[in-house]
Amino acid sequence: MADFFDHILDKHADFIAQQPMFFTATACSEGRINLSPKGMDSFRVLNANLVGYLDVTGSGNETSTHLKHDGRITIMFNSFTRNPLIYRIYGRGRVARVGSAEYQTYASEFPEIPGVRQIILIEVESVQTSCGYGVPEMEVKAERPTMVRWAESKGEEGVLAYQQEKNVVSIDGLDTGLND
Repeated sequence: MADFFDHILDKHADFIAQQPMFFTATACSEGRINLSPKGMDSFRVLNANLVGYLDVTGSGNETSTHLKHDGRITIMFNSFTRNPLIYRIYGRGRVARVGSAEYQTYASEFPEIPGVRQIILIEVESVQTSCGYGVPEMEVKAERPTMVRWAESKGEEGVLAYQQEKNVVSIDGLDTGLND
């Protein structure tokens, strides 16, 4: 049975902090729905109604696009341990770009990761817990070093050039807001 809350409880924040990965889901009124796995110790509960994650440069920038054009976002955490639980955060998101005042406000909450593109901030509207009985029990072997190595090999200028080539327009042809 699912339970809903209007904010993140301390026990839920503890659960979130223990999870090695999470998923983001966003969409616009038209076009594709985006669902992305995330890791790298990049998620933080900033207060009971504000969360965020450090968004590292990738092959697309769909979340940023959808937040600019729609704003809705869902975050999902799964327990893969013996104690099953699924935890969803529903809210409205915004992007704090590297170099902006809002980015500077929250950057110290996150680890320094080469290739960072922005912080995704989410105003929590509601949260939901559900059983997770159908999610398999698994163990994390290790974090993948590939993303960090890629960003380090490109260097700051190379990452910025890549973002201009691959992250300015979404796969549906919408402006991602990267150059706003």
